[in-house]
Amino acid sequence: MPKVLKPMQVYPHLPKTNCGKCGEVSCMAFAVKLIGREVTPEKCPPILEPENRANFEALVSMLSPLVKAVTIGVGERAVTIGGKDSMYRHEVAFPNPTAISIDIHDEMTEAEIAQRVKQVEGFIFNRMGQDLRLDLIAARCVSGNPVKFEKAVSVAIKNSSLPLMLCSFDPSALGEALKVVGNRKPLLYAATEQNWEDMGRLALQYGCPLAIFAPDIGMLKTMSHALWEIGVKDIVLDPGTYFKGTGLSTTIDNFTMIRRAAIEKEDRDLGYPLMAVPAAVWLTAGGDTARFLEAYLASMFIARFADLVVIHSMDIWAILPVITLRQCIYTDPRKPVAVEAGLREIGSPRENSPVLQTSNFALTYFAVLNDIKDINCYLIVVDTGGLAVQSAVAGGQLDASVVAEAIKTAGVEQKVKHRKLIVPGYESRLKGEIEDLTKWEVMVGPIDSSQIPDFLKKYWTES
Repeated sequence: MPKVLKPMQVYPHLPKTNCGKCGEVSCMAFAVKLIGREVTPEKCPPILEPENRANFEALVSMLSPLVKAVTIGVGERAVTIGGKDSMYRHEVAFPNPTAISIDIHDEMTEAEIAQRVKQVEGFIFNRMGQDLRLDLIAARCVSGNPVKFEKAVSVAIKNSSLPLMLCSFDPSALGEALKVVGNRKPLLYAATEQNWEDMGRLALQYGCPLAIFAPDIGMLKTMSHALWEIGVKDIVLDPGTYFKGTGLSTTIDNFTMIRRAAIEKEDRDLGYPLMAVPAAVWLTAGGDTARFLEAYLASMFIARFADLVVIHSMDIWAILPVITLRQCIYTDPRKPVAVEAGLREIGSPRENSPVLQTSNFALTYFAVLNDIKDINCYLIVVDTGGLAVQSAVAGGQLDASVVAEAIKTAGVEQKVKHRKLIVPGYESRLKGEIEDLTKWEVMVGPIDSSQIPDFLKKYWTES
């Protein structure tokens, strides 16, 4: 079960003065925001006073997630992973989307490294009004030469501000690279049964998060506890990424057991972010086969508790399904993704151009926008609370009065001579009521927005 707090568990630790300094009307309202992870205890000035220190620390402990949040990097592009309190997003919405790291290595030329990191940093794909990006650079020491590795890392940081993973089982290689990037809080990969003490000292010296690699869950648990004992608090767990034969099912089982131990059994030694390395497929395959395997492995691990994945392919057809799935999983199911309501001018509309209407559900809006992008028209986006047209009509969020108010607010009556409104097909039962309230003629358009261009060619004449 997810960690669920109630307001009355939090309220006793608050000042109970209802001073409003936090921006809420009462301490109880602030307590509700706290358990919903909408604010942090620091937003309450009185609780930061020295005499309230015990209450502040109690709140921080109470509100700390069962899977620790770990931040990699510094500045605006720093990435936070983990921070979860539930196994599944329908229980408690997931924070901190899975970070996607693209690899480079020190056998690449400086030009190749520079080009690749710029490509990673510049990658952006807009979907449903959100800019989807890649998050980290994973620098691998392939040569075994610490000096060569340091040079490769230097080239990477000159050409990108993205957070870094430094990947080597050799502490001396990571130590050399940390001389130039230690102030950027990279993720060190990885501590093993053989090197964990040296890796732990590096993590403490530079204040960096540390990944632990062990295919045995018991060993992961033992090493995480040992590292915590010496002061390493920011830990990432890698139980291995195996995909051949029964290896894949074993890997997924390991991820599930670790996350279940953290959430359901509150095992602090396993309560850390998980990482997977789908890029491992390139060790045994190449070309499109490897790209395909890597894409579906990355998607599988994102769905099955990975907080960080390392991939190699930059082909758009391989990246796109991964980042799209990540967006879907990490969209709060309690809060529909909505765009701002209001009037949009598509192309160069004139006084006789058509006026269309849709809802402000982001997926609907952007689908419609894409289908009418080559048409000169006006689009009224109605506030349906972020629901799609069919759901909003059925639930009462979209009715004739809402449409009438949207027409009035949009001011479209001053922009066109006609009084004709094209509504979605799913809104057909509102036609008469809308006409009665607005005195506009309502034309019922297609259900599928891709049919709008043909509909307008057939039924709309712009004089």
